Amino acid sequence: MITLIFWSLGIIISIWITPRRNLWEISIFQSSLLILMSCFFLNNNTSSLWNNLSLNLGTDPINSPLIILSCWLIPVTITASINNLNNNSHLDNNIFVTLILFIIIILIITFSTTNLIIFFLGFESTLIPTLILITRWGMQKQRIEAGYYFVFYTLLSSLPLFTSLLILYNNTNNLNFIINLWNNNNNINNILASFCIIAFLVKIPIFGFHLWLPKAHVEAPVAGSMILAAILLKMGGYGLIRLSNLLWLNLNLNINNFLIIFCCWGGVLTSLICLTQTDLKALIAYSSVSHMSFMVAAISTNTNWAISGSIIIMIAHGLVSSALFFIANIFYERSGTRTLIISRGLKNIFNTLPLWWLIFSCANLGLPPLPNSIGEIIIFSSVINWNLISFLPISLGIILTSIFSLSLYLYLNSGNRFNWNNINININERESLTLVLHILPLLILIINPNIIMG
Repeated sequence: MITLIFWSLGIIISIWITPRRNLWEISIFQSSLLILMSCFFLNNNTSSLWNNLSLNLGTDPINSPLIILSCWLIPVTITASINNLNNNSHLDNNIFVTLILFIIIILIITFSTTNLIIFFLGFESTLIPTLILITRWGMQKQRIEAGYYFVFYTLLSSLPLFTSLLILYNNTNNLNFIINLWNNNNNINNILASFCIIAFLVKIPIFGFHLWLPKAHVEAPVAGSMILAAILLKMGGYGLIRLSNLLWLNLNLNINNFLIIFCCWGGVLTSLICLTQTDLKALIAYSSVSHMSFMVAAISTNTNWAISGSIIIMIAHGLVSSALFFIANIFYERSGTRTLIISRGLKNIFNTLPLWWLIFSCANLGLPPLPNSIGEIIIFSSVINWNLISFLPISLGIILTSIFSLSLYLYLNSGNRFNWNNINININERESLTLVLHILPLLILIINPNIIMG
């Protein structure tokens, strides 16, 4: 872990002394080496114990896939942003890459720490660079309002978590994940346990806590949307898994029964909202809320089966949602609009992009044998095993997810060509490479999903 952190700091130093003409090549090459270094942590997935423990940092089968996902998407994100930033000054480009690399450093610390206070500090530290990405490189004037939503939702939900961690430390005299797993935390009251999980429910987010997410996604640049959907939202799921292990008795007896029902029906309602969206990025953002709501319902069952399925969902959804936001940015660059009805007929413009839309739309709806389907089968089985009545919202969620995912594909790849979008431009090699880098991990997970079962 220390090696990954210092390597990322070295990349930040190197890009500030790199000439403008070599900035993108150097940053992409060095961050790609970060992927190779992080892949060594795959060896730890065969063990149920912590490894590489040092300075309150370590890896286990839960955080290793998330660390690798974070490292994988950093060079992909930089590659996706080149076209948007080519006309900016050298200073702007350096700041942009530096912010992305600061995010990866914070994520490595957050996912690998064994201390709850360090986890909280990392959890909140991602707010600053992400806020700068949204407000500085956002697409429209409403990005300032989106930044306000992002800040206030995150800060207001984090205050109860911080207070709860202080009380937990006062009760147990330590905040170490590993030690607290062996301690008896049954004396923690239900209000304190509820406060501990509120921040994660907002960060994931589930239905009812999600109002900041569509605004942030719609106004963020492509790099901000990809990082937000693929990595930052998974911090909430990771934190919920860790806290569920520590507070399992309080959650099981008093909170989880309500939370499972609320998340299942919240996922159905969010799927209905997706059917009414006219903005392309807003639709993809709401689909994330729907998927994450069902994932939280599975985590709330507190079974090993559900935790394994949730990890698969987090990894697969991170890759798929990032790819969908990138394709949406391609459409926006070509047509100048994200309105679905105006974008009809673009199949006459692009030759290969409809194929990518079909692949990732099918992945989004959970079509076998893609890893999304594997994770959804596991988490749905866990929730139905908890209570057979939950079969109803899950069935509705599956149907509605299929409808809006296929509708998204049909809206953008069928219909007549209109005069206002009559452009004859195909995707270039950089964009094709970015899409290949999204689907390559999915193909690996189809062959061997056990590497992220946790």
